Amino acid sequence: MTDRAETDARVKSLIEPFNKKGIAVEDSTRFAQDLEWDSLTVLDFVATIEDEFDILITMNQQAEIETVGQLVDAVEKLAA
Repeated sequence: MTDRAETDARVKSLIEPFNKKGIAVEDSTRFAQDLEWDSLTVLDFVATIEDEFDILITMNQQAEIETVGQLVDAVEKLAA
Protein backbone atom coordinates (compact mmCIF):
# COMPACT_ATOMS: atom_id res chain seq x y z
CA MET A 1 0.00 0.00 0.00
CA THR A 2 1.28 3.47 -0.87
CA ASP A 3 0.46 6.91 0.36
CA ARG A 4 -1.46 9.40 -1.75
CA ALA A 5 1.60 11.53 -2.56
CA GLU A 6 3.39 8.54 -4.07
CA THR A 7 0.30 7.53 -6.07
CA ASP A 8 -0.07 11.14 -7.22
CA ALA A 9 3.55 11.25 -8.42
CA ARG A 10 3.20 7.93 -10.26
CA VAL A 11 -0.04 8.98 -11.96
CA LYS A 12 1.44 12.33 -13.03
CA SER A 13 4.53 10.62 -14.44
CA LEU A 14 2.26 8.33 -16.47
CA ILE A 15 0.37 11.36 -17.82
CA GLU A 16 3.56 12.94 -19.21
CA PRO A 17 3.82 10.89 -22.46
CA PHE A 18 0.15 11.71 -23.17
CA ASN A 19 0.50 15.43 -22.30
CA LYS A 20 1.05 16.72 -25.84
CA LYS A 21 0.32 20.34 -24.91
CA GLY A 22 2.78 20.43 -22.00
CA ILE A 23 0.08 21.50 -19.53
CA ALA A 24 1.12 21.83 -15.89
CA VAL A 25 -0.68 18.88 -14.30
CA GLU A 26 -2.44 19.57 -10.99
CA ASP A 27 -5.15 17.74 -9.03
CA SER A 28 -7.73 19.98 -10.72
CA THR A 29 -6.47 19.29 -14.27
CA ARG A 30 -9.31 17.88 -16.37
CA PHE A 31 -8.56 15.18 -18.93
CA ALA A 32 -11.04 16.19 -21.63
CA GLN A 33 -11.01 19.98 -21.24
CA ASP A 34 -7.48 20.84 -20.10
CA LEU A 35 -5.41 18.04 -21.64
CA GLU A 36 -7.80 17.81 -24.62
CA TRP A 37 -7.72 14.02 -24.69
CA ASP A 38 -10.00 12.18 -27.09
CA SER A 39 -11.63 8.86 -26.24
CA LEU A 40 -8.81 6.80 -27.77
CA THR A 41 -6.19 8.60 -25.70
CA VAL A 42 -8.30 8.03 -22.58
CA LEU A 43 -8.53 4.29 -23.34
CA ASP A 44 -4.76 4.05 -23.84
CA PHE A 45 -4.11 5.98 -20.64
CA VAL A 46 -6.58 3.91 -18.59
CA ALA A 47 -4.85 0.74 -19.80
CA THR A 48 -1.50 2.21 -18.71
CA ILE A 49 -2.89 3.07 -15.25
CA GLU A 50 -4.45 -0.38 -14.87
CA ASP A 51 -1.17 -2.09 -15.78
CA GLU A 52 0.94 0.13 -13.53
CA PHE A 53 -1.24 -0.30 -10.44
CA ASP A 54 -2.62 -3.79 -11.22
CA ILE A 55 -6.23 -2.58 -10.92
CA LEU A 56 -9.36 -2.58 -13.08
CA ILE A 57 -11.25 0.67 -13.69
CA THR A 58 -14.81 0.01 -14.89
CA MET A 59 -16.50 2.09 -17.58
CA ASN A 60 -18.82 3.54 -14.92
CA GLN A 61 -15.84 4.61 -12.82
CA GLN A 62 -14.15 6.12 -15.87
CA ALA A 63 -17.24 8.18 -16.61
CA GLU A 64 -17.11 9.70 -13.11
CA ILE A 65 -13.40 10.59 -13.21
CA GLU A 66 -12.87 14.03 -14.74
CA THR A 67 -9.76 15.33 -12.97
CA VAL A 68 -6.31 14.06 -12.05
CA GLY A 69 -7.16 14.31 -8.34
CA GLN A 70 -10.26 12.17 -8.81
CA LEU A 71 -8.16 9.57 -10.64
CA VAL A 72 -5.56 9.50 -7.86
CA ASP A 73 -8.31 9.00 -5.27
CA ALA A 74 -9.88 6.20 -7.35
CA VAL A 75 -6.52 4.47 -7.79
CA GLU A 76 -5.89 4.70 -4.04
CA LYS A 77 -9.27 3.13 -3.32
CA LEU A 78 -8.93 0.36 -5.94
CA ALA A 79 -5.35 -0.52 -5.01
CA ALA A 80 -6.09 -0.75 -1.28
